[in-house]
Amino acid sequence: MILKLKRTPGIYLVGFMASGKTTIGRLLAEHLGWSFIDLDEDIEAQQGASIAEIFDRRGEPEFRRIETEALRARVRAVQRGQPTVVALGGGAFVEPANFALLESSGVTIWLDCPLETVRRRVAQSAHRPLARDLRHLEELYRSRQVAYSRAEYSIPIETDDPSVAVEAVLGLSLF
Repeated sequence: MILKLKRTPGIYLVGFMASGKTTIGRLLAEHLGWSFIDLDEDIEAQQGASIAEIFDRRGEPEFRRIETEALRARVRAVQRGQPTVVALGGGAFVEPANFALLESSGVTIWLDCPLETVRRRVAQSAHRPLARDLRHLEELYRSRQVAYSRAEYSIPIETDDPSVAVEAVLGLSLF
């Protein structure tokens, strides 16, 4: 196991919406015998509202503040020795404060999913507030690529089979 992961046993999955962070994260955590947290689900449970409702009622800046606080709480648990795979929301890793927090708190892995796959996956999705306008979706996708590329590792998502990505993560010589 790499020293960084031994000190802070956290794997943080980053990437654009619909890249498979939750599905892959659950399978990875199950395989490792670790806990799994979907940060968006965490926020929804704490706030008693969906992400879309938080965006609509309070706006994106307030959502990002809430997201950073939720991430800090999860990182603290990891730093106390709770091995956890955390699936971040699509915009979480873009925020400088979140990037700085994660930089020394475990391993970050970018699930690099092609835009065409993202479009197909979000086509029927009303619960993603930033996917409502497909032209904006493409601009957002392109603008976030630089931030995602700062992750320590990158896994290309080339299939809808999550086990392929899990095997790729397990092959990163992290363990």
